[in-house]
Amino acid sequence: MKTRIHALAGIMALLTIALFCSATLVAELFLSIERVVWVKQMIVTGLWILIPLLMITGGSGFALGKGGSHPLIRQKQRRMPRIAANGLLILVPSALFLASKAEAGAFDVLFYGVQGLELVAGALNLTWMGLNVRDGLRMRNTGGGFHGGE
Repeated sequence: MKTRIHALAGIMALLTIALFCSATLVAELFLSIERVVWVKQMIVTGLWILIPLLMITGGSGFALGKGGSHPLIRQKQRRMPRIAANGLLILVPSALFLASKAEAGAFDVLFYGVQGLELVAGALNLTWMGLNVRDGLRMRNTGGGFHGGE
């Protein structure tokens, strides 16, 4: 059961970040300023979903991998601090800052600089999380999963 919760929360978190990035790109490239403001506000609202999903994914992954010696478990465990740090130090503050700037109508150089940073950081987290999904699937498919493939 823990494995399913871990996988479901991880996939939902990955899809949520992908949604945030794609909504940002579509809004910035094709939609009105009002829609950009709305997207920025919805991303901040969506953090109330994303952050618990990431906590569930990280906590369940830690619990499942505890004491595991499979090389893929170690790879996933090495990526998790990077994913968390990137999210807490770059993505969350960027989302809050961009929503505030958008609400104020301040679409200036600083806004677009932070927007670029946020998109790069989001792409990094998507990559790292995608690698974790890939490695989790490899462990499941080879029978080398957590504690005997729980």
